[in-house]
Amino acid sequence: MFKTIEWKKTGVVMIDQRLLPGKEVYNTYTDYKGVAGAIKDMVVRGAPAIGVAAAMGVAIGASGIKTSDPAAFRKELGKICDLLASTRPTAVNLFWGIERMRSVAASHPGASVATLKRLLVDEAKKIHREDIAICREIGRHGGTLLKDGSTVLTHCNAGALATAGYGTALGVIRGAIDRGKKIAVYADETRPFLQGARLTAWELHKDKIDCTLITDNMAGYIMGKGLINAVVVGADRIAANGDTANKIGTYSVAILAKEHGIPFYVAAPLSTIDLKIKHGDEIPIEERNTNEVTQLRGSVIAPKGIKVRNPAFDVTPNRLVTAIITEKGVVKKPYIKGLKALFAKGSIK
Repeated sequence: MFKTIEWKKTGVVMIDQRLLPGKEVYNTYTDYKGVAGAIKDMVVRGAPAIGVAAAMGVAIGASGIKTSDPAAFRKELGKICDLLASTRPTAVNLFWGIERMRSVAASHPGASVATLKRLLVDEAKKIHREDIAICREIGRHGGTLLKDGSTVLTHCNAGALATAGYGTALGVIRGAIDRGKKIAVYADETRPFLQGARLTAWELHKDKIDCTLITDNMAGYIMGKGLINAVVVGADRIAANGDTANKIGTYSVAILAKEHGIPFYVAAPLSTIDLKIKHGDEIPIEERNTNEVTQLRGSVIAPKGIKVRNPAFDVTPNRLVTAIITEKGVVKKPYIKGLKALFAKGSIK
């Protein structure tokens, strides 16, 4: 079984998702700048995986600080955190992971540099372990929503590759299969970065889960033929009212699902819910390099000089979301009340 991200004595090891499905290559990063570059350049992607990577980046950066003075150490640690926080703006798990690491240093004001380094490494490893456990809980809760014999449409990749393991949206599918249900999947290719074609299809094929790949503009046709029973997607940030930012094209899929009377589920950990943001209009949307649109694996597919927009995410309004599936349970409307209530429950061990 592949591992998305792993802490080793040699450094932070990540599968290079840019090369899938053609090559399964693992890169080792020995400093925080390398980890920051891997996040920014999409070596690692998916909100939960980005959060884990950021935490490990802080830990490996802290390990490399050359000082025994706690005040100087904390100053350098702040710079490391700031650089990692500048990599990608939409995925709130990035900032959540970094803040978890900052809080470790803040909660041990009298600790030596050696102790702080050890505590930060321990916290990064803990975040990694927790993410896998959380995804399995999401799968356990979400698996009850899918009926035996269902065919599920996914958009982008919210599987083991987008997390520390198991996955959120694909975790729901795996959770249903773990319950003995027969589940088939249609995977949108997800232009322009093709996470559905390259990553979701690769994961499901590797796990021998029935998967059919379609282009993004085929979803309405497939739904109209009655071939989809549910849509399950992940999320990069969920506002307090349930508005959900996810990979570009998710909003279109949600509209199509509503038109065809198909339930639209969002699967995400609590760390993706940002109660400080009231609604989706406040979620920052990352604009990525235009080459992702005008080129395909280095081959030019658009006229030189053409104007291009490349927002990486869109926001699906809460009115189109049937339910949000988390490690603490399933929430339905009204989301403001339900999402707040989740944070009052005990943590996943």
